[in-house]
Amino acid sequence: MTPSRRPLIAGNWKMNGMREDGQALATELAGRLRQEAAPAFDVLLCPPFTLIASVGAAIAGSGLHLGGQACHAKGKGAHTGDVSAAMLADLGCAFVLAGHSERRTDHGETNAEVKAKAGAALAAGLTAVVCIGETEAERKAGKTLHVNGTQLAESLPAGATAANTVIAYEPVWAIGTGLTPTLEEAQEVHALIRAELFGRLGPDEAENLRILYGGSMKPGNASELLALPDVDGGLIGGASLDADDFWAIAQSCP
Repeated sequence: MTPSRRPLIAGNWKMNGMREDGQALATELAGRLRQEAAPAFDVLLCPPFTLIASVGAAIAGSGLHLGGQACHAKGKGAHTGDVSAAMLADLGCAFVLAGHSERRTDHGETNAEVKAKAGAALAAGLTAVVCIGETEAERKAGKTLHVNGTQLAESLPAGATAANTVIAYEPVWAIGTGLTPTLEEAQEVHALIRAELFGRLGPDEAENLRILYGGSMKPGNASELLALPDVDGGLIGGASLDADDFWAIAQSCP
């Protein structure tokens, strides 16, 4: 992480939380951020769709950012069960995840679909958090760098800049397992992503675009991961559901 990039700690609540629980967690985190005189990090909460409105109300004016977990590539239409980027923006969201590994796996989202959804996010004025990462089988086959390079190249939307796009590297085999790559392995992938961004966006945008690490980041390993040169924050899953753990990760930012 360099001083030119402000750390982003993003909580992906996934399919967890009823209204009362979500409001309580959001209110607690909002209170903690308000107590920070000059926070050295940004905080993003991505609750399930059912909680976006209530969480947005709970964090209003606190400095916490609100995001969605996914969006449709189209702005409106006959797409039962889907939510558009414009709808998320209408609820007060500033961010949306695109291509989380669980969406790629559970819903078969392709790189082309992720690119279209991220593009829709940018068109709606949202910041797209574009997620990439290799499976355990791909890692064992020595394809980690190839897979991540390909996913980045094919998922990055036109018009991506440091101001409207974040990349999240999430090794699929590490999500929710308690396993993490070594510090050297994590930095190697983040450095690859940075190098690819230099070629695609130019040096200024690439140097300022934030790259998050996702995959079992927790209070015990956050400081080491966040100290890596090209790790600019975390996309946190399970630990984001516990206020103490999530806040400890945020305060681990150098």
